[in-house]
Amino acid sequence: MRGKNNWACFLMILAGIVIGGFIGSLFPNSFLNYGQTFGLTSPIVLDLGILVLTFGLTIKITVASIIGIIIGIIIYRFL
Repeated sequence: MRGKNNWACFLMILAGIVIGGFIGSLFPNSFLNYGQTFGLTSPIVLDLGILVLTFGLTIKITVASIIGIIIGIIIYRFL
């Protein structure tokens, strides 16, 4: 018997994060939008003369995103 696809699990978790973040942004003054932001506050710039690369990453984890991750995992388990 073949196991479940790991990519499907990853996509369900990613969809949960995106949908949870969207729901959190719909209710900006509720507990769903409470969270923490971390990452690079100022991007790293690599200037190579003819090419300029800018690296930056910021992640915002909210209560709604965590609820979305949990719902995504539950849906994945029932598929």
